[in-house]
Amino acid sequence: MCGIVGYVGDEEAAPVLISGLKRLEYRGYDSAGIAVLGKSGLAIRKSKGALKFLEEKIAGELKEGALNGTLGIGHTRWATHGEPSDINAHPHTDVSGKIAVVHNGIIENHAKLKEWLISHGANFRSETDTEVIAHLLNFYYHGDLLKAVIEALKRLEGSYALGIACEDEPDRIIAVRKECPLVAGAGKGENLIASDVPALLEYTREVYYLEDREIAVLYRDRIEFFNAEGERREKQSSHVEWDAAAAEKGGYEHFMLKEIHEQPKALTDTLRARIKTYATKTINLEEIGFDQSWANANRVVIAACGTAWHAGVIGKYAFERFARIPTEADIASEYRYRNPIFNPRDIFLIISQSGETADTLAAMRMAKKNGNRIIAITNAVGSTLAREADLVMYTWAGPEIAVASTKAFTTQLMCIYLIALQLGRLRETVSDTELASCIEALEKLPEQAEQILAGKENIQRFASQQFNKAKVFYMGRLFDYAVSLESALKLKEISYTHSEAFAAGELKHGPIALVDETTLVTALCTQTALFDKMDSNIKEVKARRAATAVITYEDVDYFDKTADQVFRIPRTLDSLSPILSIIPCQLYAYYCSVLRGLDPDKPRNLAKSVTVE
Repeated sequence: MCGIVGYVGDEEAAPVLISGLKRLEYRGYDSAGIAVLGKSGLAIRKSKGALKFLEEKIAGELKEGALNGTLGIGHTRWATHGEPSDINAHPHTDVSGKIAVVHNGIIENHAKLKEWLISHGANFRSETDTEVIAHLLNFYYHGDLLKAVIEALKRLEGSYALGIACEDEPDRIIAVRKECPLVAGAGKGENLIASDVPALLEYTREVYYLEDREIAVLYRDRIEFFNAEGERREKQSSHVEWDAAAAEKGGYEHFMLKEIHEQPKALTDTLRARIKTYATKTINLEEIGFDQSWANANRVVIAACGTAWHAGVIGKYAFERFARIPTEADIASEYRYRNPIFNPRDIFLIISQSGETADTLAAMRMAKKNGNRIIAITNAVGSTLAREADLVMYTWAGPEIAVASTKAFTTQLMCIYLIALQLGRLRETVSDTELASCIEALEKLPEQAEQILAGKENIQRFASQQFNKAKVFYMGRLFDYAVSLESALKLKEISYTHSEAFAAGELKHGPIALVDETTLVTALCTQTALFDKMDSNIKEVKARRAATAVITYEDVDYFDKTADQVFRIPRTLDSLSPILSIIPCQLYAYYCSVLRGLDPDKPRNLAKSVTVE
């Protein structure tokens, strides 16, 4: 999410910036803006919404030559601090209006910096964390922008990719990154920066991938590199052989694999802005307006389709576990036709990755018509769901291009857990101690997800042995049952394998009749109190000659003598385990698809957003 482009060279900058931003639209955004440095100084143009609105705004100026300049920076923003608006769109400038900044990432200490900068005369115009960077640069600027950047970096905490232009230094752009991607491109008589390679390929294929806290200074005829202390560095360029579509994959063979690997960052982005740190850590969900009506709610009703419905099933367990409130998780396409019973005191939660799912929107509109307040969880700013819901919680997963959803699912779960815990505090069913324990566990999940991904070769090896199985069943209990539903869907979506999921207690109520030597049964075992029950279920399918795999915690050896294969995930709270346990299943589905010679990004007959019934 968010895109950065910068240009310095012999050409007019504005068309180059717009062209580059278009190539980054796949990243997702809610506003766009550019800053062009010409004879009259910095000209800032910004617009809420799609890039086309910015193009329309500046079309006349471009035609008349009123936006001339051969140096500029541009940005597409996905809101994290402050709602989508012209004012909150990037670039942002300092009090003098002479320094412009575009920024991807989150400045974690922005509130503290803002208070300090105001005490030193800064006048803030936006609600963003980015504006503190511009004012901080102004504070340290004494005729050398590079020195000001070096000093400012010492004060910034969090993640960032920055493009910086200064009216008093019309020959150079400065760029720097920490934990957010940024690449510099070396052209002929021009140099560029971008948050991803596709924005550069029209102009050059010689690129430099910036390292953490590395600074690039771009002139028309050269690029200089420095470390965070200002010491000059030598750096070798890389030649890009990919086409634009491949470049967007960041070196991964498929978008799906890339997006599986993006989950740690996506989880961090979804969580980070919603945890308050004062004397103790608390959850901050002002965006969905918790008030006493939540505490007095009759029940929670969740409506969604496909993967989002599976997130809703986990939500049912989470709301009942933490908030002790009756919860229904309905398939939206069924809900809209079954003459449901509405109650204005219900909390109505709608989940959709795209925000455009037809059945889900229809269910929402039914609920609104019957007096319910709608809370939406979606990844798409400006989508129909986001516009029509009363309150919106964005997942901040970034764009998800592969049809089979991965990081959208896990970030939806993160949002659900935060809501369930906050509702539990409001209803006094979650103690301070339990809340602290849960927040600590949530904060560990991104790193734990990285650990699972580091061991993906074990899953790939297992897939190479099992990908031709005629039938694959997933089973589990409680939260594990919900993960089983999503795991089976992933496998059938992209490998076209007959896969089903069932609650393990239902094994002998029918499904076991299908189990034989052509079957793989994967048991999800993260509900500690039910290990005995799951062990019995695994033994039952092994007796019918099925191959068996178990997903459980790294410190559990309970199933080592029972299952054929055990995959281990880091220890977390049982109720939070779905965010981790789904990752091996996503990887298994991906590898089975590839081993079958299929394209996991574009499964047959499926679309990313189901906008019709």
